Amino acid sequence: MAAEPKGHWRGLRNAAVLLLIWEVVGRLDLVAGGALPGFSEIVIRLYEDWGDYPRHIWATVYASTLGFLIGNAFGIGAGVIFAMSPTMLRLFRGVNIAVFALPPIAIAPILVLTLSGMAPRIALAALGVYFVTMTATVIGLSQADTRATDVIRAYGGSRWDALRLVRFRGALPSILAGLRVAAPNAVLGAILAEFGGGGRWGLGAYLLGSLGRGEPDRLWGIGLVATLIAGLSYAGFALLASRTLGATRAVTLNTAVPETDTGNRSLAVRIALTLGTIALPFIMWWGFIKLTGVPDLISKTPWGVVQYLFLGPTAESAQSRLLAALAETLPITFVGMAAGLLFAFLLAISSRLFPRAIEAFLPVALVTQTMPLVALTPLLVLILGRGTSLTLWVTISVTFFPAFVTLAQGLALVPRSAEDVPRAYGASRWTEMRMVTLPASLPYLFAATRLTVPRALLGVMIAEWLATGKGLGNLLNQSRGFLDYGMIWTVAAVSVLLSVIFYQLVVIVEKRVLRRLGMATAE
Repeated sequence: MAAEPKGHWRGLRNAAVLLLIWEVVGRLDLVAGGALPGFSEIVIRLYEDWGDYPRHIWATVYASTLGFLIGNAFGIGAGVIFAMSPTMLRLFRGVNIAVFALPPIAIAPILVLTLSGMAPRIALAALGVYFVTMTATVIGLSQADTRATDVIRAYGGSRWDALRLVRFRGALPSILAGLRVAAPNAVLGAILAEFGGGGRWGLGAYLLGSLGRGEPDRLWGIGLVATLIAGLSYAGFALLASRTLGATRAVTLNTAVPETDTGNRSLAVRIALTLGTIALPFIMWWGFIKLTGVPDLISKTPWGVVQYLFLGPTAESAQSRLLAALAETLPITFVGMAAGLLFAFLLAISSRLFPRAIEAFLPVALVTQTMPLVALTPLLVLILGRGTSLTLWVTISVTFFPAFVTLAQGLALVPRSAEDVPRAYGASRWTEMRMVTLPASLPYLFAATRLTVPRALLGVMIAEWLATGKGLGNLLNQSRGFLDYGMIWTVAAVSVLLSVIFYQLVVIVEKRVLRRLGMATAE
């Protein structure tokens, strides 16, 4: 019982040390000539400006909360359906990836023009949380202990009984881990819509109006308020997960091979599913335009994008601009994605091998995750400038933490009894980690990789859009200024296509590795 208070005081001590260092560095103007103010200076400015905040905070919290509830309702519901029916999961794979890979900065102006009031912010917040929660639900349900479900069936229980009594309860830790990541994503989605779509109230609108004033203390104040909102939402689900994990954790490893229907499909069915997977996102794209009645001036159907890029009078110019932007964006995306995933992997392992040493870093890591990118990027520009280092930093910061949460969750779910076996034979903690813990948590490693792929591209594009003036993000920004809606839709479609390709490559590797090891895959 004494360990918990000690850990609590150690966390407070680490936070106090970080704030003291921040204060000294800021007061002495050691970072970019005052780009990082002292913490007390930010608090004083926050107090002076506090009269501006209530309505901005309320607008952001309202939109992000509704988006969070709607997106997670769809995410958990869809995750249950997909876990119960691999065919539906395969059919909707393209739609799921497209939803997650859609760059918010590309669709925010489109949503503002097609929807009214708070709807664009709510929609973007919901889109930001759906994929994370859906993936966590599918992973959790697919890793259910088949021995417990066999008991339910032996006593005459149905698939619904097994889902309700065993699979969903066992998936709760995974779902809660997804909700932890989704909560800051909802705040980010709402602020991105406010930042990119106009409107008077909201932290994104307040940040946009403050960018040109050359007041770092105000920018940091807005960023910290947004971080506090996202951080509290993250902490709430983290606390709930810590109270739930022990009651839903398996005692031993499940050695049975879960059921799958993927091997029983005929060639014709597999071809039909593949064609449906490819066609369904385009059908929904076309349906959205027709149902919302978007004016032809700003709407582009899939065929309209093809005409713009290949058949129209400006096709050659559009192709050259797009290829030049891709040449700048893709290399840094690959580097940032690999670096973010590697950092998350090392951090997750370190959290098990050296739990006390990693505690000092976690507050900084949490801030980089919960501070919305549109608030973090202008601040980093003041410190790092507008070069490649800024883009790489933003990309790593946006990719590593969701991957770390997913990996840490997988490591935590490995039963202690399985870890005790190699230790009983004198194995070191690293040997135990290498032989038991890491292989047992492989599904979560691949899930983390799938989460990282689209986020890396999003991080690079936001850095390009706000700071560097290069690549797809800058092309998107220029297209908005020129009202070139054809290029806006093209950039969105290309970014989704790239994310789908990278995602599918990860799925192929995952299926081969996990099938060889006799473990379940979530496709």
